[in-house]
Amino acid sequence: MTAIYSLAELARTHAAERGDKPAITFEDRTVTFRELNERSNQVANALAAEGVGTADRVAILDKNSVEYFELLFGGAKLNAVNVAVNWRLAAPEIAQILDDSQASVVVVGQAFTGVLDAIAKDLSAKKIVVVGGHDGYEAYDEWVDAQPASDPGAEPAPDDVCFQLYTSGTTGLPKGVMLTNDNLFSVMESVGDFGITENSVNLVAMPLFHIGGSGYAMVGMYTGCHSVLLREVDPAAMLALIPEKRVSNMFAVPAVLQFMLMVSGVNDIDFSSLETICYGASPISVEVLAGSIKTFGSKFVQLYGMTETTGAVVALMPEDHDPGGPGEYKLRAAGKAMKGVELRIVDPDTDGDATTGDVGEIWVRSRQNMRGYWRKDAETANTLTTDGWVKTGDAGYLDADGYLYIHDRVKDMIISGGENIYPAEVENCLMSHPGIADVAAFGVPSEKWGESVHAAVVKAQGAEPTPDDIIAFARERLAHFKCPTSVTYVDALPRNPSGKILRRELRAPFWADRERSIG
Repeated sequence: MTAIYSLAELARTHAAERGDKPAITFEDRTVTFRELNERSNQVANALAAEGVGTADRVAILDKNSVEYFELLFGGAKLNAVNVAVNWRLAAPEIAQILDDSQASVVVVGQAFTGVLDAIAKDLSAKKIVVVGGHDGYEAYDEWVDAQPASDPGAEPAPDDVCFQLYTSGTTGLPKGVMLTNDNLFSVMESVGDFGITENSVNLVAMPLFHIGGSGYAMVGMYTGCHSVLLREVDPAAMLALIPEKRVSNMFAVPAVLQFMLMVSGVNDIDFSSLETICYGASPISVEVLAGSIKTFGSKFVQLYGMTETTGAVVALMPEDHDPGGPGEYKLRAAGKAMKGVELRIVDPDTDGDATTGDVGEIWVRSRQNMRGYWRKDAETANTLTTDGWVKTGDAGYLDADGYLYIHDRVKDMIISGGENIYPAEVENCLMSHPGIADVAAFGVPSEKWGESVHAAVVKAQGAEPTPDDIIAFARERLAHFKCPTSVTYVDALPRNPSGKILRRELRAPFWADRERSIG
C-alpha cells in the first residue's frame, strides 16, 4: 500500500488501489472506496462553493452515518477541519460548541432538526444543510448532487489540523482539541497492535464525535479494510452483525461488553469470525473480561489514551490477558507504552519524576500529542509543556517492567485525613463483590476527616447487598481509610460517551452547600 500521510491522500489512495472493494456498510447500503472518494469530491466542491478553504471549520451534528465520512474526506480535500459535535449534549451546549468552533458550514442530521430550531438564532455559520431536508434549509443530497466529482486537489501538510474533537467536559466547558494529520497518521504506525489488516471487517459502533469512535474508525480506513458502521451503540445489534457480516475486529468500552454479555441468547451466537476486540476508556472487572474472553473467544487488547493524545498511547496486549492464570495481576494494568510513546509519572508536589511504583500524574510525549486547544492558549499551556509532554490529569504509576497502572483522575482523588485515596482502587475492590454490578466511589463531606469515601452501587440482578455487607467486604481487602463509610443505590451510573464515570454528577448533591477543596 502506498504510504498515506493525510485524510485527503487516504481517500485518493484507496480509490486508486482498491476502488471496487467495500469501504463502508451502513444498514442496507454498501459504499466502495471509489464511490466514497467521488462523493467526497462532490462534497469538497459544495464546501468550496460556500467559501470553505484551508483551516476553515466544517461541523456535523448527527449520529454515525456515511455522510460523516463524506464530509470528513471532502473537507480534507480543501484542507478544512472536521468538527463532529456530541449529539448527546443539551441544545445550549451544542450551540456553545458550534459557536466556539466558528464552523462556517454545519451539516445536521434529520433527527436533530428540533435542536437546530432551538439554537438557530445563536448560530453564526454561513451555511446550514440538513440531511433529508428541513423547512428553510437546503437538503444535503441536493446540495452535494449539484456539484461535479472532480477533485479540488488540496495537499494538506503533516502539521495541518484535520480533526477538532471536543473534550467530553468532565472538568468544565468542552475544549476543542486540534489534531493534525501527523498526529493521526503516527497512530497508524501501531496498527499491528489493534489487529486490523486490509482483510479485516471492522465494526465501528462507538460515536464518531469521540476519539474512540473516529480514531478507531480511521485505523480501519487506513488499512483499507471493510468497515461496518452502526448508527449508535446497540449491544443486541452489535451481536447480530458479528456473524451476519463476519466481523473480525471491534472496539467497545467495558460497559458495552458487559451489556453484550447480558443479551439473551448470546451464548448461541457464532463468533468464529472475531479475531481481536479492543476495549478501554474505563476500568473493567476481571469477571466481565473473563466472561468476554470465554464468550467471544477472540484476542483482547486494552487501550489507554485520551483525545489530547489522538487516542491510544498505551496497550495491554493479548499475551497479557490471563484471567485465572499466573499472569492475572497484569489485568489491573493499562499496558505498556506503544511505539514512539514516552511515559512519565510526575510527583505533584515536586514536579519531578516519581519513584517506580509511586503514584503521580501521568505525562505522555509522542507525535500523537495534540497541537493544542482551539482558541484557548492558557488551557493549552496548562496541559501541553514547552518540551512536548501532555499532562493527562490521570493518576497512576509504572512498575519495574514498564506496565502502567491507572488510579484515577487527579481531580477525582479523595483526600481524607490527609491521605490520598484513588476511587478506581476502591471500585476495583468492590467490583469483586458478587452483589455489585457497577460502582462509583467519590468523596463526600466529613466533619472529622474533611472527606470520606462514599460508594454509589448498582446491585447485581437478584442481589440485595446491604451497606454494612459492602463496607465489611471492602475492609477485608483495603486499608480502612480507603473503605466506604456510606453507600447509596442507583439504577445506573452516569457516564460520558467514552464510558468514564461522571463522578461530578454523583458528588454534587452531597456538596450542594459546601465548598470542596479539589476538583
